[in-house]
Amino acid sequence: MTGDPARLRWPSSAPPPATGGWNWEFSHVSELPRARAQLRAGLAAASDQQDPAAAELNEAVVLAFDEMASNALRHGGGGVRARVQPAGGAWLVEVCDEAPTRPPQPAIGRDPSQGGLGLYLIAEMSDAHGWHLEADTKSVWALLPRR
Repeated sequence: MTGDPARLRWPSSAPPPATGGWNWEFSHVSELPRARAQLRAGLAAASDQQDPAAAELNEAVVLAFDEMASNALRHGGGGVRARVQPAGGAWLVEVCDEAPTRPPQPAIGRDPSQGGLGLYLIAEMSDAHGWHLEADTKSVWALLPRR
């Protein structure tokens, strides 16, 4: 992957404060298409639809949300909760699962054709990213720019 290797690591830190936005609970990846559609519509309503850059930024948020939620559903434990909220000039995407002993680990040394590059992609797209624990819950988050 390109970029600063230190930036691609997922540091242990809490997300910044955020309010409002959207929340979901998932038990299976089959629920993600509906949530993506809801998120895409909500982001469009919250941004200048005439601005092509805003539409591109919104799609980055949807992509990060989908990658993080699908990772949690495939590799996390128990129910998965996700939220997307405005946080200053960014969107906070946060996904929580019940696998506190499994921090986010970008694939290392894997053939890119086998997948596993979502965390790298999110790290490259985001202004900041990290993960933290609260009781028995792991939270993985990223801040993506918004207009």
